[in-house]
Amino acid sequence: MKVLMLGWEFPPFISGGLGTACYGLTKGMSELGTEIVLVLPRSINPVSSAHVKLLGPQGHLESEFSMSGHVKIRSVDVALYPYTGTGVQAVPVGKIGTGLQASAGASSIAEALPLITGGIGAGGGGGSKELYTRDMYTEVYRYMNFVRQIAKEEQFDVIHAHDWMTYPAGVTAASVSGKPLVVHVHSTEFDRSGENVNQWIYDIERWGMNQAHRVITVSGFTRQICLQRYSVAYDKVEVVYNAMADEYEQVNHFFPAKDEKVVLFLGRITMQKGPEYFIAAARKVLTKMDNVKFIVAGSGDMMHRMIEMAAHLGLGHKILFAGFLKGRDVGKAFRMADLYVMPSVSEPFGIAPLEALAHEVPAIISKQSGVAEVLSHVLKVDFWDIDELANKIVAVLKYPALYQTLRDNGTSEARKLRWIDSARKCVDIYKDLLRQAS
Repeated sequence: MKVLMLGWEFPPFISGGLGTACYGLTKGMSELGTEIVLVLPRSINPVSSAHVKLLGPQGHLESEFSMSGHVKIRSVDVALYPYTGTGVQAVPVGKIGTGLQASAGASSIAEALPLITGGIGAGGGGGSKELYTRDMYTEVYRYMNFVRQIAKEEQFDVIHAHDWMTYPAGVTAASVSGKPLVVHVHSTEFDRSGENVNQWIYDIERWGMNQAHRVITVSGFTRQICLQRYSVAYDKVEVVYNAMADEYEQVNHFFPAKDEKVVLFLGRITMQKGPEYFIAAARKVLTKMDNVKFIVAGSGDMMHRMIEMAAHLGLGHKILFAGFLKGRDVGKAFRMADLYVMPSVSEPFGIAPLEALAHEVPAIISKQSGVAEVLSHVLKVDFWDIDELANKIVAVLKYPALYQTLRDNGTSEARKLRWIDSARKCVDIYKDLLRQAS
């Protein structure tokens, strides 16, 4: 079986869980013998991945790589970070209505996309550099046109599109090829923006989900959003949980004694991730025990506001803002930590707690998260309950027996979540679609 997979990021260039999930799924599918063509919106050099082999560039707009002999990556040379803030509302739209709307002469994305995917405005491998600016919507359009060409050139059995940026490309590829489309929902606009959704993104999401032959969500939590907010047919949505990577460095427990405990927040510093609740809880913890430091690792549109909040609360000497971490620095942060906290307001899944447990760090997670559905040996709180969050942080740091139980059992539980199992569920969905089509 051969899959045309559409993704927006891939290691070593990732801004969140989307790239990690694409890596894990493709690796698992590779182990199952599935051949994959993964199309990305940027050129990458995947030398940091041992199972990725560079085959060589194919031109100034695209390049090819081989992964374990089963995965080929084709990419467009453009750098994009769609989830660094609240949707893409801060990105300029541009004079032409970002290509999607203007090319079809439509007043909304809901009107424009069916026309575009039917052929209007399709202009080869990405459009004119003079016409299109590098705002997010234009790049989605550019990527869609590139995928249209790939769909004409490549032979494949099914299309698998990850998140809203690739849905127009996925529908286009399905239209060109006649092959079934699976869209994978890792996050929705309601997760990223609350009730203040970006209407264009919401319209793309709703349109893409309803055009797809099957919708995969990363949790039951997200499945309910798709059913209730996007009116997707009940029997079309299936849950495939994310998993834990199996390539973490060996944990070294022989640290020198330290005077202070370390509590870690690692994630995008955006409304969705609840950083303000972490800082508010830190203040309450410090009224009960002083030998604690809090690390905020990540970047995002709330970064400066959180720094100001910490300073206003007089916590500047107790909260360290470490910035965006990647690669080995992520592992170092976890190995420094005594506890990981994820106070997300709306988290479709949440891979970071699995990374914490992989490093044998106990975790406190939001009940408003998909990962809460698969982990029992963690402490869970409502994101808004600052008192409860603070009490549980104190309990883990003060009571060695609780710490040890959460660490040992949580790590054992997380290691049972394997990407090859998630990949197998995706492949089963592909097979079911192909049987229905035959």
